[in-house]
Amino acid sequence: MLPLARRVVVKIGSSSLTGDNGLLDLAALRGLVDVLAARHGRDTQIVLVTSGAVAAGLGPLGLTARPSDIATAQAAASVGQGILVGRYAEAFASHTIRVGQVLLTAEDTVRRRRYKNAQRALTRLLDLGVIPIVNENDAVTTAELKFGDNDRLAALVSHLVGAEALVLLTDVDGLHDKSPRQPDAQRIAYVGDLADVADVPISAHGSTVGTGGMVTKIESVRIATGSGIPVVLTAASNIAAALDGDDVGTFFAATAARVSPRLAWLEHSAQVRGRLILDDGAVHAICDGHASLLPAGITAVDGDFDAGDPVELVSTDGAVIARGLVAFDSADLPKLLGRHTDWLRNHFGEGYDRAVIHRDNLVLTGG
Repeated sequence: MLPLARRVVVKIGSSSLTGDNGLLDLAALRGLVDVLAARHGRDTQIVLVTSGAVAAGLGPLGLTARPSDIATAQAAASVGQGILVGRYAEAFASHTIRVGQVLLTAEDTVRRRRYKNAQRALTRLLDLGVIPIVNENDAVTTAELKFGDNDRLAALVSHLVGAEALVLLTDVDGLHDKSPRQPDAQRIAYVGDLADVADVPISAHGSTVGTGGMVTKIESVRIATGSGIPVVLTAASNIAAALDGDDVGTFFAATAARVSPRLAWLEHSAQVRGRLILDDGAVHAICDGHASLLPAGITAVDGDFDAGDPVELVSTDGAVIARGLVAFDSADLPKLLGRHTDWLRNHFGEGYDRAVIHRDNLVLTGG
């Protein structure tokens, strides 16, 4: 799969880019760049999602560990981001490859217009032969608007650009059947479905300079593979072998057909504006019959939203079963609830007999 992929997103974490002293490891960075440049030279489009801005800012600010308070972390990111992208630009320039910095916040994916703008910018950079260097905009991001970790950001960027594969680089060689610190731990080479490794113990802890861990990487895998994008998780030192398709790390197969970027945005990124509570018949029709949502199946409306906004579809016991783009304003829906389309057409006229959410604008969440 990876040797044939023409568009690949590669994510590298802070722990793979820094030395024991917490400072940016230029040798590690250049080693990564050399491999990506070689693959780029074989007509593969590369998007690099990189951590390391905060770590790069620690030394210049005289800090010895990642700050625990938001303001200092933002200051370190502000100082370090310029250093980090500058080092990448220098390293790629030695291969006559241009790079472009793209800083994103969760707000750029939860709002449809900003999502489309980010998608357009990244796609254009790739078309121009540029390697986008993507990072979360930590200098201005608040806790409420964070992706949580660049692993999740990488999965969402994979959707944005229509990547054929995602490579997650870390400091361990893939997923293991127990803690890799144990001498008898065995690498899991292939995962066909995340349910197959549900019992594998996974650490939530990251490195001293990073924010993630295996938990965030598995969440990234779930987002990507659930929408048709295979993932390789491996050590940063294995990047060349991974791109060549060698047996390194853990390969996570795509578990569902590739979905459109619009539906991927709707499932994983969209900021929902309200909820529609459905009766049992509507839940069955949507989950099992792949039907559109009609007014007759809605029992209640929660929230203030406009036509075209993302909303959650909820069963009577409170489980979120789907997300969709609603065709009516919240103010118009109460008079339609429980009514069949013929009645609505006769009493309100043409247009009121349409689906509240068409099946093409609906995605199951597995809730």
